[in-house]
Amino acid sequence: MSRAVVAVCLCIVASSAPCAAGSLEKLLEAELARFPAKAGIYVKHLATGESAAVRGDEVFNSASVIKIPIMVLAYELAGQRKLDLDSRVEMRRSDLRGGSGVLRYHDIGLRPTVRDLITQMIITSDNTATDMMLTQVGGVAPVNAWLQAHGYTGERLNTTIYEVFKRRYVAADPALASLTPEELYALQSGDPGFANMTRERFDAIQTLMRRPGLGEELNRQVNEEPSTWLGQITPRGIGRLLEAIEKCDVASPPACDEMRRAFRRQQSGARRLPHFLDVPVGHKTGDFPPVLANDVGTIYARSGAIVVAFLTNAIREPYAELEDRMGRTTRAIVDYFDGAGR
Repeated sequence: MSRAVVAVCLCIVASSAPCAAGSLEKLLEAELARFPAKAGIYVKHLATGESAAVRGDEVFNSASVIKIPIMVLAYELAGQRKLDLDSRVEMRRSDLRGGSGVLRYHDIGLRPTVRDLITQMIITSDNTATDMMLTQVGGVAPVNAWLQAHGYTGERLNTTIYEVFKRRYVAADPALASLTPEELYALQSGDPGFANMTRERFDAIQTLMRRPGLGEELNRQVNEEPSTWLGQITPRGIGRLLEAIEKCDVASPPACDEMRRAFRRQQSGARRLPHFLDVPVGHKTGDFPPVLANDVGTIYARSGAIVVAFLTNAIREPYAELEDRMGRTTRAIVDYFDGAGR
C-alpha cells in the first residue's frame, strides 16, 4: 500500500475532524482505484467550498441522470409562463415506454399534470414521463440549447427514450428502424396485441433479440458508443448543476424547493449514495444493468450539504457489489467532512 493511501486510511479511521487540505482528492483516488469499472466522481462541500474529482471532466454515459436538465428547463419555462405545471396531459398508447417507471401500468387516457410527469421522471425515473416531458419542453434541441447557454459544455441529451430503445432492436436487424412506439412497447412488454402485431412477427423479432453475441454487442455500445446513449455527462458538469439547484441559481426559490423535494423522494438507488448513511440524501440515478450504474445528488451531512456526482460505466463485477462499493465510498466522503464517529 502506498504512503498516500495509508495516510488516507488513517485519516478516515482516526480523525474526528475533516482531514488536511488535499486529502479529499487522495481519498477519492484510492477508493476509485479499487472499482472494477470506468469510474468518475466529483465532490464539493458547499459550505466550505472544498472540492475534488477523479476523471471529473471525462465524458460518461449518462443514462437517466440526463433527465435532470429536462426538469430544470421545464421549471425555467414555467417561470417564464411558457409552461403550465398544473395543466393536464393525456397519456396515449404511443406514449408508453418500457423500462423504469410506473405510468405504463396505468390506463391509457390517464391525465397527469405536467408537475406529476416531472415528479415521476425523477423519483421513479419514469421513461414514459420522460418522453412526454420532452414534448412539453419542445424536444431534445431546447434541452441542449439550455445546457450550452448555461456553460454545461460536457453535458448533452442525445435523443429520446423511444429512440434509445429502438436502436437496440436495430442492432439486431436494421429493418427494425421502422418500429412504431406502439410496436416497440408491445415487444418490451411481451404483449403483441398492444400494437396488433401478428404472433409470427412478434416471435420472429424476439428470436432475433436472443441471437448469440447480441447482448455483448449491446453492452459494448452502452460502454463505448455515445451515438447510442440517451445522453452524456461529466462528473464535474452534473455536479455543478446539482450545486446550482441547491443554491437556487437556476430557478425561483419555490421551483428549486420542488426540484430538491423530488430528489429527496427518490425511489431507486437505495444501495448507492444513501446505502450506509444516516443523514438525508436527495439524488437521481441512471442505470443500464449490468454495465452502468450512476448516482448523483446532494447529501445533507451534519457539516453541511455535499454534492456528489458518482458515475460508473463498463462495470466488470456483479451489479449489487458495485452499488455497495459506491455506498461505502460515499460513507467515507461523509466521514471525511463530518469526522468518523460523530
